[in-house]
Amino acid sequence: MPRGGELLMTRASVFFLAFVFLAGPLAAGPGAEASSSPSDRRSFRFTYEAVVSKIDPSARRVEMWLPVAADTDVQRVTDLKVEAPSGVSSHLDREYGNKILNVALDPKGAESLRVRVSYTVLRKEDRRSPVRMTLREVRSPSPVSDRFLQGDRLVPVDDFIRSIAREVTLGKSTPLEKAEAIYEHTVETMRYDKSGTGWGNGDLYYACDIRRGNCTDFHALFIGLARAASIPAKFVIGFPIPAERGRGSVAGYHCWAEFYLDGFGWVPVDTSEAAKDKARKAYFFGTLDPNRIEFTTGRDILLAPPQNGERLNYFIYPYVEVDGKAHAEVEKNFAYQDMPDFPRKAFLFRRALQ
Repeated sequence: MPRGGELLMTRASVFFLAFVFLAGPLAAGPGAEASSSPSDRRSFRFTYEAVVSKIDPSARRVEMWLPVAADTDVQRVTDLKVEAPSGVSSHLDREYGNKILNVALDPKGAESLRVRVSYTVLRKEDRRSPVRMTLREVRSPSPVSDRFLQGDRLVPVDDFIRSIAREVTLGKSTPLEKAEAIYEHTVETMRYDKSGTGWGNGDLYYACDIRRGNCTDFHALFIGLARAASIPAKFVIGFPIPAERGRGSVAGYHCWAEFYLDGFGWVPVDTSEAAKDKARKAYFFGTLDPNRIEFTTGRDILLAPPQNGERLNYFIYPYVEVDGKAHAEVEKNFAYQDMPDFPRKAFLFRRALQ
């Protein structure tokens, strides 16, 4: 029987599904297209593949959860196709609204399970800088959840973090000035370095103590300090796409953050990219390049349908359970292929059922 909120797909040996209903609204800010150029936007095919191996022949149920690329004001996802054994369903997580594919089946003695998802992605430069936008370009912001002021398991908002936030924002009066100070502090005091152990978990205390890591560690610091300064902030994760047009593999994820300004809305920042290229530090405060694909938001993720294991630290890679227990033997492959540039009117489309 289907679980609550689940869309049950027709069972067949292999699925080739075009989830066009997953496409969301995509509208540019006033005047944004007028100044865009081919380098400010990108069209590509993205492939996400997961292979579960070493399944016990006696296993009775294999369940896989995969994130689905998000539709946003700067990213349009179309022609989504899934190749998988039967048992595919689509869901939204209740806390963040992330789109999730669930594949659940009786393996019938199979030793492996392969799922392949592909998308056509239209992506443009994300320009939401409160420093560079004029008032006429600012759209009415949507309400912001209190969740983005609260701590996560590895990003606590406690007295120690509040003391750092007060020190970093000393003399700053407005939320924008405080956010700029926190951004500057993160970029200038953290070092992008994936040597040794401990990096990659997005652990705020690790970032404060060690002052190095990857994008998760950078943005744990930014988000934790922002929330401690009463600025809503959220974690966003996806994949980087090589700047050179063409085709190839993608080694792993990339994440960034957004903070919220009353009367303005969400502002994107990429502190780790700014730290790697200080010449673009001002750019990455309020602007993101189009060489990326966004998948999910948030930390401590409760999947839909709920997993038996612990909440996920973040959700970008496939999560698998065999007979209700987490299963780590999952091979991941990600690839992209650029397509001819898309027309400017692509970002004027609206959700048909809106």
